[in-house]
Amino acid sequence: MRDREPTIRSRELGDGLRRAIEHAGLNGKQAAHLLGWSPSWVSRLLSGKRSATEVDVAAILGVCRVKGKERDRLLALCQEQNTPGWLQQHGSRLPKQLVTLIDHENRAAIYSDIQPMLVPGLLQTGDYARAVISRIANVPAGEVDDRVAARLARHSLFSRERPARFTFYVHECVLRTPVGGPAVMSEQLHHLLRMAVRPYITLRVIPVALGAHAASAGPFIFLEFAELRPVVYLESETSSLFLEKPEEIAAYRRILDALAETTLGERESKELIATVAIALYADREDHDDRA
Repeated sequence: MRDREPTIRSRELGDGLRRAIEHAGLNGKQAAHLLGWSPSWVSRLLSGKRSATEVDVAAILGVCRVKGKERDRLLALCQEQNTPGWLQQHGSRLPKQLVTLIDHENRAAIYSDIQPMLVPGLLQTGDYARAVISRIANVPAGEVDDRVAARLARHSLFSRERPARFTFYVHECVLRTPVGGPAVMSEQLHHLLRMAVRPYITLRVIPVALGAHAASAGPFIFLEFAELRPVVYLESETSSLFLEKPEEIAAYRRILDALAETTLGERESKELIATVAIALYADREDHDDRA
């Protein structure tokens, strides 16, 4: 049987089984030996390239002594592993850690983030993130600290030995919206400028003068990988959607291509961010002088 191209669910299942094996103090070869299976078959299963039956998954979970909710989750993934795309519904509360997104962010070779309404999460300062998260109607006050910490933890993507190539598209209105007040916003804009000088980060601004633009339908993250097909991530108040069908990927790639042609260049984008940051800082200094 030829190896297949992994789907979001099969990769998530493989990752979950790999973590279970590691938590049991084993590696794939040792687990294969205990189960009487071929090590190469187990390796392809853990990479998402081979399907597994519920009996196979249950056997691995039994050897690794996985029980409860994690066992139920992995068995449910087994039933859906051959279905492309993935809608995760989570009611009125987002999970504290979006495990699927974080796993795929860590694998990405090219990362494109389009944000018409907010500074991209990976570029947010702690104070900006807190101002945003604390105003989300469905986030209990007791969860704000955990969510801010989880968002900041994702910044570790920039510290990898070989970080991905990042491109961020931010609307000009985002730069001028005083989230958290002038002081917080001024620091946020200066942070954008500091990040934009890194060689693996491209920051482009969608100017107000452009009017309607290719990303008017809303924000999304486009992830590309060295050996896997691309994935598009969409998030709403009560669900997260991962897209991977070829026609879906092509549609969002067209949006990226259109933005690349119509938004401000890197130099012009930095100049605009600096101009807005200086204006906000000056306003704050004037206020302090009058106090």
